[in-house]
Amino acid sequence: VQLVESGGGLVQPGGSLRLSCAASGFAFSFSTIIWARQAPGKELEWVCSIYSDFDGKTNYRDSVKGRFTVSRDNAKNMAYLQMDSLKPEDTAVYYCTINFPFTPRAGQGTQVTVSS
Repeated sequence: VQLVESGGGLVQPGGSLRLSCAASGFAFSFSTIIWARQAPGKELEWVCSIYSDFDGKTNYRDSVKGRFTVSRDNAKNMAYLQMDSLKPEDTAVYYCTINFPFTPRAGQGTQVTVSS
């Protein structure tokens, strides 16, 4: 199982970023994809989930509802997290995973920094 995140960066408050997750080594279209994040000094937290191809349902933590949108492209084994109206409290390392909770590996994830 391999999931590789990309697309993070520095953005001003109110800005947008689109994160990508490239997946391989498992039955992607049958798997729930989860986005999680960890801010400095804080615990890992679940952000959102997108369920398998047959459900297509999504679920978000309250603090990102209406601002974040999760999607997937099963033909490309890709998942995406569109993040709009970003706030400083969204600053964190973002991960895509098929299990939660999990222990991030060194170098895993993509850093999102929201700052003016």
